[in-house]
Amino acid sequence: MNRILVALFFVLLIGTAFGAQPPPEFSTGHELPPTAVPPPQALIYEYLDVALLGAAMAVAAYLALRKRRRRGLLVLSILSLFYFGFWRGGCICPVGAVQNCVLTIADSGYAMPLTVLAFFLLPLVFALFFGRVFCSSVCPLGAIQDVVLTRPVKVPAPLAHALGLLAYVYLGGAVLFAAMGSAFIICRYDPFIAIFRLSGTRNMLLLGAAFLVVAVFVGRPYCRFLCPYSVLLKWLSRVSKWHVSITPDECVNCRLCEDACPFGAITKPTPAAPARRTEGKKRLAILLMIFPVIVAAGALLGRAIGPPMAWADPTVQTADLVWEFQGKNPETLPDEVIAFRKAGRPRAELFREADDLKRKYNLAGWILGAWVGIVIGGKLIALATRRTRTEYEADRAECVTCGRCFSYCPRERLRLKKPDADT
Repeated sequence: MNRILVALFFVLLIGTAFGAQPPPEFSTGHELPPTAVPPPQALIYEYLDVALLGAAMAVAAYLALRKRRRRGLLVLSILSLFYFGFWRGGCICPVGAVQNCVLTIADSGYAMPLTVLAFFLLPLVFALFFGRVFCSSVCPLGAIQDVVLTRPVKVPAPLAHALGLLAYVYLGGAVLFAAMGSAFIICRYDPFIAIFRLSGTRNMLLLGAAFLVVAVFVGRPYCRFLCPYSVLLKWLSRVSKWHVSITPDECVNCRLCEDACPFGAITKPTPAAPARRTEGKKRLAILLMIFPVIVAAGALLGRAIGPPMAWADPTVQTADLVWEFQGKNPETLPDEVIAFRKAGRPRAELFREADDLKRKYNLAGWILGAWVGIVIGGKLIALATRRTRTEYEADRAECVTCGRCFSYCPRERLRLKKPDADT
């Protein structure tokens, strides 16, 4: 089934690519720059997108928690991929909407559209009640990775835990860049947006292709290790009122589901040995004592991040180039310097603004470093905290509610054989 879906996906992708119209050619040699967002669209279509997003997540929650239908979730994910991904060009996107929310808070002059706010909040509300149903079959970024997952391999737990920290770092960086008003890095470096729109720079197309190649073997590498929005979904899914379970009723500890999840989201029963509990408490006490040290070390290391972050700001880039090319031949000047000179703006004003931004980015580097320290320290504390489990469970934070584990459970098979089963 997966092979057929992969073949269909690439046939449609290639067919769409050959059917796309090339951009017009100009005799002047002018090249059209890649656009960061699709062209403006009628407001009615944005409201339609919001309605379809809510409806799709409601269907996903029903299929996963009530009907327990993996095939239904798979069909829904393919429909979401082609509508929210290829048809709508991956925008509006809840993942990138994080930045809009931050900029709205940081800049009183920026007004976020209600549709963007709805896209940001709806998946979080559903996660609070039903777990990560948005990830299960509605998010086009997850769907495109799921379609190509045909040779899954298990990522060692220590490596998975370490890579999972990258999403927190990415979230922290995206929030700071958005708050400074310098860039929306989540949208700029989205690995799949160029594939959805069948346009973009060569580097972004290659990045998306690389992620898809990795996704053949590693389940959802972007979602698990980089997606900043997944951090928020994990937090809310941990306390969700309802959540998908591996078994429809009781776990018999048959171990058949042990390796069923390609995302490493199934937790095993833990022994209740007193010696292990005592050892775990000692580790936890040590980590709690050194937690402030980890945060302080992260803040100190973060000060080195400030200058590179500042260079990403267009104003700082222009100021540095203007300073570097003072008094030089105009024929060798970069475009930024030429544009600045034509604007007639005083250099002293530009330099003052750039210096002010550099100070702010230095502070942002300290904050980002402290955030990374908090994330690392918190992760170590979480790993040291052992909860006694008597059966196999779906990890509420890591589980993407895909339903792959259903068919491995003998209790599920027994349920399906009953005449009144929800099939």
